[in-house]
Amino acid sequence: MNPNLIECSPPGAYYVPVANHPELGKAPGMRVQLLTSEGAEPRQYAVIFGKGDEVASGLIEFAQRYHLTSAHFTGVGALQDVTVAWMDREKKSYKAIPIPQQVEVLSMIGDVAMFEGKPAVHTHLVVGLDDASAKGGHLIEAHVFPTLEVMVTVDPVTMQKRFDPETGLALIDPRAR
Repeated sequence: MNPNLIECSPPGAYYVPVANHPELGKAPGMRVQLLTSEGAEPRQYAVIFGKGDEVASGLIEFAQRYHLTSAHFTGVGALQDVTVAWMDREKKSYKAIPIPQQVEVLSMIGDVAMFEGKPAVHTHLVVGLDDASAKGGHLIEAHVFPTLEVMVTVDPVTMQKRFDPETGLALIDPRAR
């Protein structure tokens, strides 16, 4: 664990900054297939992750490689481990909660918008545990096993994020151009 992170309750949980950026290049098995005809709008893609791929890294890489300025997505599959987070308003930081076990992705939703000239990906997910209970939150990190299938729809109008000093977050501003 990063020595700058602060451990908290429950055991294993810690805080991460809201501007946490995944390291690129950690999804070498990720494959992309265009689902619509060339030139058709809106473009739709299947982004398929393989064993061991790190999801947050792969989603950013996909958004950059395909020049996404606005999109939304859903996903299903399974993970060998995941870290979700809960936004602590007082600390203006994410309370990261590791789930170090095999889980099913019951629901994964998210969007892509531009922030400071680059695509920013925002993902939430709910995972099912082996006792049929569920946990969820903001995606920090996840490793795939055996697959994760993400269906992406590219929106025709660019969405922009702006920094909100009250929350410390970059939020979508529908008025921004």
